[in-house]
Amino acid sequence: MSNASLVTAFILMGLPHAPVLDTPLFGIFLVVYVLTVLGNLLILLVIRVDSHLHTPMYYFLTNLSFVDMWFSTVTVPKMLMTLVSPSGRAISFHSCGTQLYFFHFLASTECFLYTVMSYDRYLAISYPLRYTSMMSGSTCALLAACTWISGSLHSAVQTTLTFHLLYCGPNQIQHYFCDAPPILKLSCADTLANEMVIFVNIGVVASGCFLLIVLSYVSIVCSILRIRTSEGRRRAFQTCASHCTVVLCFFGPGLFIYLRPGSRDAVDGAVAVFYTVLTPLLNPVVYTLRNKEVKKALLKLKNGSVFTQGK
Repeated sequence: MSNASLVTAFILMGLPHAPVLDTPLFGIFLVVYVLTVLGNLLILLVIRVDSHLHTPMYYFLTNLSFVDMWFSTVTVPKMLMTLVSPSGRAISFHSCGTQLYFFHFLASTECFLYTVMSYDRYLAISYPLRYTSMMSGSTCALLAACTWISGSLHSAVQTTLTFHLLYCGPNQIQHYFCDAPPILKLSCADTLANEMVIFVNIGVVASGCFLLIVLSYVSIVCSILRIRTSEGRRRAFQTCASHCTVVLCFFGPGLFIYLRPGSRDAVDGAVAVFYTVLTPLLNPVVYTLRNKEVKKALLKLKNGSVFTQGK
C-alpha cells in the first residue's frame, strides 16, 4: 500500500435505502448471519463426529463450510455496524485493505473448491471402482491446500493492484464493504490498467473454474446415462444436485458484477448481498435438506447415537 496516500480512512455508504429501514435490515441481516455461522458450524460438527461422512466429498464440504462461515464474517458484521450508527461506516485505510484481501481470498478459495468438488464427483461417478485409490487422503489434502494457496495468491494480486495507487479524496465508498471496483473510482491516479488487469485476473479465475465445472458435469451426465438402472441414475443425479445448486448461486452473481461492462452501485450492492450474505447460508441449507446422508447424521447427532458409536 502506498504511504503517499492522503486518505487515512474510508466511509462505507452501505446499501441505498430509506433511513427508516435501518432497524428492519439490521434485524434481518443479523438473523441471517447467526444462522449462517450456526449452520456451517453444525455441518462441520456432523461431519467431524460421524465416521460414515469421512469421505472425500464431505472432506471438501468441511472446507467449504469453513470458508463460508468466514466469508460471511468478513463483510456482514461491518455492514451491521453501518446500519447501527453513522460512525460505524468509517473504516481505516489499512483495515479496508485487509477486508478486501480476505474477501477475495475466501471468495476465490471457494471458487477453486467448487471446481475440486466437481472433479471429485466426476471421479466418483465415472470411475467408481478406482475412486478410492484415485482420491486418497493425501490427494484430498493436496487438492484442498492448492485451493487455499491459489486463493491467497489471487487475492494478493487484487489487493496490491488496488492499494498501491494514490488516494487523495473523496473517501466515500459506494458499497457496504471494501471491494476493488468502487475503491478504484476514488483513486487520484489513472486506474485503466489496474481495472483491466483485475478484470482479466478475475475473469480467468471465475470463467476458468466455471468452464472446468461445466466440463466435469458434461462428463458426469454422459457417465450417468450409461448406468443401466433407473435407480442408479437417480442416485447419481441426486449426489450432484446440491453441488449444482450452490455453484449456480455462487457464480451467477459474481460473474454479473465483475465481468460485465459498466457498473451501477445500487444494482451491484443488491446483487452482492446475495452472494456475500445469502449464499453462505444457502450451502448448509441445501446440503442438509437435499442430502440424505447428512440428514441421517443429523438425526443420529440429535439422538446421541453418533457419540455412542464413537465410544
